[in-house]
Amino acid sequence: MKDTLLKAINEAGNLMKESFNGVFKITHKEGINNLVTEVDQACERLITKIIKEKFPDHGIVGEEYGEHDMQARYKWIVDPIDGTVNFAHGVPLCCVSIGLMDGNTMIMGAVYNPLMNELFFAEKGKGAFLNDNPIRVSKNRELERAFLVTGFPYHFPIGKNPFSIFERLVTSGIPVRRLGSAALDLCWVACGRFDGFWEYNLNPWDVAAGYLIVEEAGGTVTDFYNKTNSIWDKETLATNGLIHEDLRAEIIA
Repeated sequence: MKDTLLKAINEAGNLMKESFNGVFKITHKEGINNLVTEVDQACERLITKIIKEKFPDHGIVGEEYGEHDMQARYKWIVDPIDGTVNFAHGVPLCCVSIGLMDGNTMIMGAVYNPLMNELFFAEKGKGAFLNDNPIRVSKNRELERAFLVTGFPYHFPIGKNPFSIFERLVTSGIPVRRLGSAALDLCWVACGRFDGFWEYNLNPWDVAAGYLIVEEAGGTVTDFYNKTNSIWDKETLATNGLIHEDLRAEIIA
């Protein structure tokens, strides 16, 4: 299954790279700035074809074409382009993300940004890698010295204001970035570029591969109330583990 995962993500990444800064059709989902391009759709069709040719009985959950064969033991969670708005505007912070579940357990995941030539990969119990080199989360223990990343959902959760958390951290002097790709945010925590990441209202395809990559790199992933996270949850907190409780306290304050 690893060979199929890597074949699918590399071929989709190549298609994405070939199309970057090109001419392609752009449409909208439920909001005017929630975009989908014909490249997203072509990448998902390509990934699905590669998986189904090898494993016709496996299930697939894709951002663009929905769920198929969900009763299957193995399910592939596919985001053909995470960071579509960036991609559509020529910003090279976007990627292909594919995770593989055995039952309810993530067992393998990869995130590929072909524009930066960075392929993140993890297999449960075997560590996390960037371009075949082992990666680990940062060793920073102090929230005051942390470098953080976040994102803002298209639809804010009822009774929640994500900007209040952002404002509280930034006005205390903590640098916070917003890249526009949750999958990359998670991978950049995994390799130590960021110390922590949080966001509301993410979808399974945004986080499936990234969750495993963070955990296999030694990090911690939970919801905002410290429950072990599921890719189906709507709250994501991922850190190096050392600042987890301090950042969580700021988020729920």
